[in-house]
Amino acid sequence: MDDAAAVRRPIIVPPDGGRVYPMGRMRAIFKADRDETADQYSVSEWWLEPRTLGPGTHQHPEDHVYYVIAGTLSVCVGEDWSEAARGAYVLIPGGTPHAFENRGTDTAGFISFNSPGGFEARVPDIAAALSAEDLRM
Repeated sequence: MDDAAAVRRPIIVPPDGGRVYPMGRMRAIFKADRDETADQYSVSEWWLEPRTLGPGTHQHPEDHVYYVIAGTLSVCVGEDWSEAARGAYVLIPGGTPHAFENRGTDTAGFISFNSPGGFEARVPDIAAALSAEDLRM
């Protein structure tokens, strides 16, 4: 990356701002990604309606840090499921199999910090695939 491309500018994203990816009963809103962060990381909000399956167990090279902002998120890291309530952090090293879903009766939301950037390039395909599925539990 050349020096001009590495220059980053501060931004403020309004509460309803970002790139929205609807997935039926789930949606992601990317607030900052590789274009704004010089490929260093991405930040997104994920929202799941009550009793909603997530994307299933998957893995990728990027690290995740989830911060639960609403409800309770069921998270599988490796082979272990846990309940992450509002205020919980979940640290998922790159390459670790993981999954998430909302088993509760309230909407669940979390902020995902991914490092390095690049995960967001796959989200349009992920959104298309999940939109075609019935994610109801």
